[in-house]
This record gives sequence, structure tokens and C-alpha cells, in this order.
Amino acid sequence: MKSKKKSAQNKRKTSPVKTKIKTRDMSSKEFRKYGCQLIDWIADYIENIEDYPVYPAVKPGDIKKNLPESPPKKGESFKKIFSDFNKIIIPGTTHWNHPKFLAYFNSTCSGPGIFAELLSAALNSNAMIWKTAPSSAELEQVTLNWLRQILGLPENFWGIIYDTASVSTMHAIASAREEISHEIRQKGLTGLKSIPGLRLYCSEQAHSSVEKGAVALGIGLDGVRKIPVDNEYKMIPSELLKAVKEDRESGMLPFCVVATIGTTSTTSVDPVDEIAKICTEEKLWLHVDSAHAGITAVLPEMRTYFKGFDKADSFVFNPHKWMFVPVDLSAFFTRKPDVLKKAFSLVPEYLKTKEDSAVQNYMDYGIQLGRRMRSLKLWFVIRYFGVEGISEIVKEHLRLGKLITFWVDEDPEFERMAPVPFSTICFRLHPPEINDENELNEINERLLDNLNKTGEVFLSHTKLNNRFVIRVSISGLKTEEKHVKEVWKLIKSKSKEILKN
Repeated sequence: MKSKKKSAQNKRKTSPVKTKIKTRDMSSKEFRKYGCQLIDWIADYIENIEDYPVYPAVKPGDIKKNLPESPPKKGESFKKIFSDFNKIIIPGTTHWNHPKFLAYFNSTCSGPGIFAELLSAALNSNAMIWKTAPSSAELEQVTLNWLRQILGLPENFWGIIYDTASVSTMHAIASAREEISHEIRQKGLTGLKSIPGLRLYCSEQAHSSVEKGAVALGIGLDGVRKIPVDNEYKMIPSELLKAVKEDRESGMLPFCVVATIGTTSTTSVDPVDEIAKICTEEKLWLHVDSAHAGITAVLPEMRTYFKGFDKADSFVFNPHKWMFVPVDLSAFFTRKPDVLKKAFSLVPEYLKTKEDSAVQNYMDYGIQLGRRMRSLKLWFVIRYFGVEGISEIVKEHLRLGKLITFWVDEDPEFERMAPVPFSTICFRLHPPEINDENELNEINERLLDNLNKTGEVFLSHTKLNNRFVIRVSISGLKTEEKHVKEVWKLIKSKSKEILKN
């Protein structure tokens, strides 16, 4: 018989250690106090956004040197954290919400979008499967159906939200790859001797995400063939067909074409309708990238640029680019969600539920398992502005784009370098007496640098036929005609300074 002492020792060994841990989250009292201050700060920031320089006067490393190399051992007060935000972070911020941020494709957030982000963070839903976030899953279905109607896509297009168009395009390429062979999913490209080298097509003006997607999916950069463009930077359909036939004859396997409505450099529009016919005849997956310009389809007069997009196998538009939704939200639509699901669905036992047969689990349609509740901000923004409100703002941006185009075309010192189907203008300073391309490139590069150094505006550039070109892109929620006039006045002023020197 065991002694009582020994039994007590054994009992102590098997008992869990009980340690009382103090909860360290912010109290509701403190949250209310600083929450009110944050909302006031955001309201003031938006109201006084023009008081900030668009582009900060900082050099690489300036922000980092003001931050400690090691994390704090003890927690710090929120007052101190927020103070450092204002002292260190804000001075190094490029203000995308500024009405004179006209670089790249603008991305401005709106009040309802900010509120939705706050609520989404508070709920902290992880929409892996329907059961983990029923509201998120079903709201995503509803909002994307709304967006489909806004864009004029047919009912047979099914939608899902990803983070960016780069990821959306990668999923489109993965779907195209899945459609040519179900074995690739199991054995991979290196394990299939029966599959020849795959070939993906896009124009010379296509976004770099097409090539990145090809790299990620094992297609490789050599598997991407860039099709020549015409003098308006549009893909030439006859060149596409020629390339497809050449590749088939050489033993390659053409499988996907990426066309663009609103390319990154010039917003050129590929002839999607003609490309779609070739894809149908050649049995190629057609993905249409309209990450920036997609929202213009809300206007009947702009639908001419979208002719044939209903024949695409997949389509992407980013509401965070020109629809006032905070970064990030990319809407991906496809006529073949079953193919997308076959490419990515993988369900471990712990994620199986009795509702699976009656619901859509979005984890089955992409590389991600965990998913934020992005649909909430899309819902807030669409409801707050309405289709008419969104249409009016987009129409005004297009008008402002035409205004700058007119000024460029009428000024003998400037030269427009591409058509303007939307509201992005590509131009350069080109005095009549200067015709050396190297000198013109140097002058325009200096002009852009001098403009951005003022902090009054932020513009970007591209190169077209090796010519340095300045871009003005208008899609910011707060950009008005007065801002456009001020920017043009500044461009004229800095141009005179450069030519004088």
C-alpha cells in the first residue's frame, strides 16, 4: 500500500501549474478616450489634407533612424505611441488621399470605407469557411453581385474578393493552367512529361503581375510571350494569332491570354472583342485586366471600351483604385468557378462541416485560408454613394482628364504621347527647338523631379518607345478642377525654369 506522502507527491506532479496572468488589453475606458481622439484626428486629417505636402521631403533611412532597433521590454502608453506616429510616421508619409496626388493609379479612401475598416478590425472575422464567418461569406456574395451589375457583367460571372489585382491575375492563370490538364495539380509541371512548354500571351504594355504570376506558377518568364502593340499601344490581334500558331508548330502549348482594358502606362485598351474570338477558336483562357479602369463601365458612354469583356473567362477590377474603397480590395470574376475550385480546393478534416454542401467556402477558391472581411467596406461604400453618386464622381474625373488633355494639346511647348481613353494623360515637355531624344529625356526627368520636390504635387512617369513620359492620373475622390488648374500652372512654371537654365 502506497504511503500518503508518496500519493501526495504524485498528485502534485500531475496537477497543472496555476498562474494568474493579468489581462493587458486596453480597457474600454481607455479605448473610448483614445478612440474619440483618433476619430477627431482622422476627421481633421481629411479636412486639412491639403496642408500636408503630397510627397514628403525625406531620404532613404530617415524614418528608420528615428525608430529604436529593439522592441520595448515594457508596454508603452498609447499617448506615447500616438505621439510618435505624428512625429515620425506622418512626416515620412506620401499622402495618397491628397487631391494633388496624381501619380500611378490613385487610391483614395472615403469616410464610409474608413468606418468599415474599423468595424472589420473590431469583429476580426476570419472567413476561411462559411461557418467561421457566415455574415462575411454571404455579404461577399451579395456585394460582388452588386458590383457585377454595376459593371454590366452577365449573370453567369461568379465573384470572389482577393487583396490585389496581382493576386487575382495569378488565380486566373492558375485556372487556365488547370483547364488544360487536371494532372498538373497532382504531379506538377516537372512531373508531367506529356505536357509541353506552356505559353502565356499578353501585350507589351501588360502589367508586370502577369509575368510574376507566370513565375509563381512554374510557367516561367520564358513561357510569357509579349504581343506587339499598335501606335495607340493596343495589342494587335493578328500578331497574337500569328504567335499562337507559331508556338503550336514549334511544340509549345498555348493556354492563356491576358488582355487589358486600361494599361498601366497609358490606359490603352486592347481590342478584347477580337481577342476573345481568337481565344474561342484556339481554346485559350481569356483573362481581362481592368484593375484601374473597370469602374468606368458604370457609365453607358464608356461601355464601348468594354466590348467583348463578357466573353472573357475571368475579369478583375480593383475598387480600391477608383471607387474610394481603402486598400486593399480586388474583385475577381469568372465564368468558370468550378475550374478555379479544382485548382485550389484542399479540405483537411478539421475544416469539414455539415454545411459544406449548402454553402460556398471561399478557402476552396484561392491560395489563402485566412481571409479578412473585405466585403464590409465594399458594402458601406456602395450603399453610401449609390450607383448614381459613383457615376457622377467618375464622370467628373473623366472631364478633368479631358481638360488637361486640351491644355497639353494647345500648348506648343508640350507634346501628348498617347491617346486618353480615361483620365490618365501621358505627355512631355518638347520645345520646338529641341529634337534630340536624349536631351528631351533628361529635361523631362528633371521636370518631374522638380515638380515632386515642391511637395505640392506628386506625379509619376513611364517610358514609351524609350521616351521619358510624365503621367497625370486623375481618380482621387477629393480632386477638383481647382487642383488640376493649380497643377498645370505649376507644370508650366517649372518648365520655364528648366528651359531658362
